[in-house]
Amino acid sequence: MIKVSDTAKQKVITLMQEDGFDIVNDYVRVGVKSGGCSGLSYDLTFDKEQKEDDKLFEENGIKLIVDKKSFLYLIGTTLEYSGGLNGKGFVFNNPNANRTCGCGESFSL
Repeated sequence: MIKVSDTAKQKVITLMQEDGFDIVNDYVRVGVKSGGCSGLSYDLTFDKEQKEDDKLFEENGIKLIVDKKSFLYLIGTTLEYSGGLNGKGFVFNNPNANRTCGCGESFSL
């Protein structure tokens, strides 16, 4: 399961609306791909369709879809949004990550 904080929820809703997506019918796709300074990086996009191998979660009013491979890396992760002086953006608090880079956008197990 992936959790979504209240601040991340509000930002997701705003961004989905700006990009022409519907919070009721469309999805936030969360994934992991090779790359980044720590080996793996997070991928966050909007999608109108759920694929056959996707896992679907509804958390805090947000419909999340995750492919099976990425799900193994993301179990227990919380998606948060930080808008402080040190920069703005989504932050993944992943209990499975042994090491993360300074920017928090990549990790390793």
